[in-house]
Order: sequence, then C-alpha cells, then structure tokens
Amino acid sequence: MADPHQRPLSALPSRAARVLAFAAIVLAGATGGVIGWAFTTLEGGGELAAAIGAAVVAILAALGTAVLSVLVLRAMGEWRPEVG
Repeated sequence: MADPHQRPLSALPSRAARVLAFAAIVLAGATGGVIGWAFTTLEGGGELAAAIGAAVVAILAALGTAVLSVLVLRAMGEWRPEVG
C-alpha cells in the first residue's frame, strides 16, 4: 500500500523552478525592451521607432528565454533520480 503522505512520482519540475523560470522570462523581456528602446533612440529614430524597437526586442528576448527555460525544466525532470 502506498504511503498517503508521499508525493506521487511526477516529471513536473518543482514549483520554485517554474516560478524562477517565469521570473527569468519576464526579466529578459523587460531588459530586452530597455535595450531595444535605447538602441533605437541612439540611432536617431523618433518615439514611434523607439517604441517599436523596444517591443520587438522585448518579444525576441522573452521568446528566447522561454525556449531555454522549457529546455532546462525538461532536463530537470529527466535528471531527477528515481525513487524506489
């Protein structure tokens, strides 16, 4: 009979790992937005160009970080030692 207090085996990463991955994606998006805004402003573009540059770079940075986060979380699930 299984112990009711024991957590069932799951390939899901821990909640802390998922929260950390989400925070990394948000931080990368915000940082990418600032970098995109600064780059287009330095190039002499107007406010619209700066806003578009910020949005494009923010989305690309967040997407890149999201891909890496998914790969890391999957690897964590595969590397977890089997119990029993």
